[in-house]
Amino acid sequence: MSSTPAAAAPATDALEIRDSRTGKTYSLPITDGTIRANDLLQVKAGAGDVGIRSYDPAFLNTASCRSAITFIDGDAGILRYRGYPIEQLAEKSTFLEVAWLLRHGELPTQEDYQDWVYRITYHTYVHENLRKFLEGFRYDAHPMSMLCSSVAALSSFYPKAHAIHDPEQRNISIVRLIAKLPTLAAFAYRHVKGLPFIYPDNDLTYVENFLSMVARMSESKYEANPVFTRALEVLFILHADHEQNCSTNAVRAVGSSHVDPFSAVAAGIAALYGPLHGGANEAVLHMIKEIGHPKNIPAFIEQVKSGKGESRLMGFGHRVYKSYDPRAKIVKKLADEVFAQVGMDKDLEIALELERIALSDEYFIKRKLYPNVDFYTGLIYRTMAFPTDFFTVLFAVARTAGWLAQWEEMLLDKEQKIARPRQVYTGHPERAYVPTLSERFPRPKKKDSLRK
Repeated sequence: MSSTPAAAAPATDALEIRDSRTGKTYSLPITDGTIRANDLLQVKAGAGDVGIRSYDPAFLNTASCRSAITFIDGDAGILRYRGYPIEQLAEKSTFLEVAWLLRHGELPTQEDYQDWVYRITYHTYVHENLRKFLEGFRYDAHPMSMLCSSVAALSSFYPKAHAIHDPEQRNISIVRLIAKLPTLAAFAYRHVKGLPFIYPDNDLTYVENFLSMVARMSESKYEANPVFTRALEVLFILHADHEQNCSTNAVRAVGSSHVDPFSAVAAGIAALYGPLHGGANEAVLHMIKEIGHPKNIPAFIEQVKSGKGESRLMGFGHRVYKSYDPRAKIVKKLADEVFAQVGMDKDLEIALELERIALSDEYFIKRKLYPNVDFYTGLIYRTMAFPTDFFTVLFAVARTAGWLAQWEEMLLDKEQKIARPRQVYTGHPERAYVPTLSERFPRPKKKDSLRK
């Protein structure tokens, strides 16, 4: 069972607030660097006032939960899962080991791990009706749309998944989701390519099995490129969780209604589908295509610096990390290994020259516009021959582990209730009802018929 977040530390400090409207002073306890929004309700202008509410579009400075899963220090460039530095996990762990860690809070024992891998391997197959469901999509359907729909459809195959407060049912649903996401993703890939579906090969590892279902053709046994296998394993680990991002917030918000986990994860996939979230690495390749040739880089950089034209620098900087993205350091090394395997081409030359400039140009350094994880992952996926519209699917396969850990943590957190943000109403005040069009503009009477 997932470990619950640590209890709030006793408040010893306070925020003193003076309301200039009334002259009253209020003392709001500070706990873990936060005040409770509900404590603001006591700050009232007078009788009938409901109290002060905080206004925070996009939750830029609002903590919606207490979580013990992922720690990020954007200024210092730190990312940890359950306290373990991401650098150590990427170097020494497998993705399934990290998936266990995210959910349970500790690394698995050998016995735990073997049982975990066995259960996930056992549940990789999907019902044949679901395969037929995927075959019903158009040949040019976006694979993320197919993935979102098929994950949501899983809940109809497992009606007991609605028993989310039953630990046994919750556990089997989590296992099924982690096991079946690669299968559904691979089926979506094959459908778009017009290729026959390849069923899971449970003699292979998690990542090898996924690559087999994606790339296997006529060979009797698929043998994955070990460099590609390791690259994808590391990328899955790096994308497994990232605190309260848009898609994780969607999973928690939808899950707070106590829907089944298949539906909650489908909501996360829908959020990840958006170009501002999961499509960033795809945007990097579009930028490289726009540049076209290494000789065009200086002119492109000048356009970016001047702000003139429509050129945008993609894959640099990050909303959370104000220094170097710790995942980018890992992926940079990984990218070099993959590029050494397949050789250089024009697009890679463009990318590496952009990287060189970003790490040496004062304009980028001053603004802390370092290459982020999306800059490199798009290049790696492209080198592995994945189409650009499939990049976000790969992201979703990995992030499912984090979504499920966050969903279960939310479910077991006694402070959580169904998500219901407040609003600042900016519409009309009360006004009188206007009669309907027929009453305001009555139809003219019909003329007498000419017939007698």
